[in-house]
Amino acid sequence: MSTQNSGPVPAPAPIPTDQLHFAMPPVHTSAADERRHRKERLAGALRIFGRFGYEDGVSGHITARDPEYDDCYWVNPFGVPLRHVTVGDLVLANGEGQVVEGRHHVNQAAFTVHAEVHRARPELVAVAHCHSTYGKALSALGELIEPITQEACAFYEDHVLLDEYTGVSVDAGEGKRIAVALGAYKALVLRNHGLLTVGDSVDAAAWWFIALERCCEVQLAARAAGRPVLIDRRQAVETRDRTGGDLVAWINYQSLWQDITRSEPEFLA
Repeated sequence: MSTQNSGPVPAPAPIPTDQLHFAMPPVHTSAADERRHRKERLAGALRIFGRFGYEDGVSGHITARDPEYDDCYWVNPFGVPLRHVTVGDLVLANGEGQVVEGRHHVNQAAFTVHAEVHRARPELVAVAHCHSTYGKALSALGELIEPITQEACAFYEDHVLLDEYTGVSVDAGEGKRIAVALGAYKALVLRNHGLLTVGDSVDAAAWWFIALERCCEVQLAARAAGRPVLIDRRQAVETRDRTGGDLVAWINYQSLWQDITRSEPEFLA
């Protein structure tokens, strides 16, 4: 038995783009809702940093500005492993490092730096600083990230080197010096020390740290293998303008956020 050819089958109609899911930063209707959101994102980011091995003893911190209380910041508790931090463990400290909510101490040396950066940059929500392996290695060379990959271009002319070793920052003066060095950039390489990144959300600051650490790893590997070829300035600037904003960082971070919430939902408690 033969069948009659009725011609090509028409393709399915495209689904309207407004019916497709695409996550964007949430809008909050109250300070309490925004506080809860920032604390959840902070605890999740700390766990991700722990997974990635950024913790070095009691070093490794992310702070998030409280949406309501002036000069107060949420931070991970001193001595609690990053991979075990929960929302309930987080500590709220004022700009002097005094705990105003929570039952743990804070790392005073680290908090001094964070508080001064927050004060100098009131538009920022979060600051991340860890002694990660490749970040420390690049900082020991006293170098910046070169535009050798698309990802590296996100930091092109948008990060800076503090070209001196400041030691353990235990007073406001050292913190202010780091804040001044950071200026309006989104990342700072602290020579012989490590990396610091900032963002208008916890997600953005965390993503910039992860991305910068990976760029350090790639640069060191490329340098060890040969002579890296630099992307020219025009293309580097164009790439940075497309990929270097905090919204892009937020979007990039969402797969990590989904992973941590699905695999370790207990951190939300």
